[in-house]
Amino acid sequence: MEADAVVGTWRLVSATRKIVETGEVIDAYGGPKPNGWITYGRDGRMMVVCAFEGRARPAANDTMSDADRIHLHKTFFAYAGTYKFDADRVTHIIDTSWNEAWTGTSQVRHVEQKGRQLIYTTTPFKFNVDGKLSVITLIWEKYP
Repeated sequence: MEADAVVGTWRLVSATRKIVETGEVIDAYGGPKPNGWITYGRDGRMMVVCAFEGRARPAANDTMSDADRIHLHKTFFAYAGTYKFDADRVTHIIDTSWNEAWTGTSQVRHVEQKGRQLIYTTTPFKFNVDGKLSVITLIWEKYP
């Protein structure tokens, strides 16, 4: 796959999670319709933002409880940095992230292109919501 093929904006259309221990496959981000976007620039920079489906909207930012803030943090991710494509994988080199734990790290995804879709698969990692070793498969569709 050529790096130029990914330049532009992509909408997340599917996110599934395979729990390694059991083999069970479930919706990764709260339901079958996660809300996410990823953008790749010709300059080698990228940004991604994703929110789980069904997140409750607090009444107001200044009256949110700590529990609300924790829930919103755990059901969202965003980061930006540079990227490299190598045939069947993409590496995101992260400059800034929503949780600071990912800042300064590289996130590798196996990638496959099918028509107007990119299919990303992670290596196994501990899922932030429940700590279970998981593999995530994301399907991104070219926008518009």
